[in-house]
Amino acid sequence: MRVENAVFPGTEQITSFFGGPENGPFVMVNLLKFKETAEYADGSDADLSGARAYARYGKAIQACLAAVDGRQIYAGPVTGLMIGEVEELWDMVALVEYPSLAAMQKMMSSPEYRAIEVHRKAGLAGQLNIRTSQIGR
Repeated sequence: MRVENAVFPGTEQITSFFGGPENGPFVMVNLLKFKETAEYADGSDADLSGARAYARYGKAIQACLAAVDGRQIYAGPVTGLMIGEVEELWDMVALVEYPSLAAMQKMMSSPEYRAIEVHRKAGLAGQLNIRTSQIGR
């Protein structure tokens, strides 16, 4: 299995992800890897860790999620690996529930989300976003 962290999806990924059939609520599993030091485009907060920059995004995203009836279910640091082997563990896992693909897309295109995305970009070295659906739905 090859794993490739990224901060932003490519055009093909976006088209495929949002172009599929709408099938209701889902949970996004976010596997996050932080930069050692935050990298803001304007050079500000050069002494801030990537994790602290992302925490700014994490705090602000709650209002964006609520605006589309989404919610964070869980967020916490990765503390160990029991099965399998990877070169490097992710730093954090977050589970976010969305009522629909349309709701997620609406949130991501909102001015409020665009305003806080700077913290996400400054703090993340890469991530995997994995869409899941509940068994039996």
